[in-house]
Amino acid sequence: MTVGQSSAYKPQWFKSSYSGGNATECLEAAFTPDVVLIRDSKRSSGPRLTVSKKAWVHFIADVPAR
Repeated sequence: MTVGQSSAYKPQWFKSSYSGGNATECLEAAFTPDVVLIRDSKRSSGPRLTVSKKAWVHFIADVPAR
């Protein structure tokens, strides 16, 4: 995993359904051809966490169903 800015690719961001209902707990993710980007919606131009698609699949598999 790395933390940093994304490349020139313009990702389509979406808010996580697991984010809180208020404006203080919003996580956004975007899928690129190679990786998944994760960011704080309140700091959209801030740093982004970059994870492999394989790591994302394992993460989602471990998230408890609501």
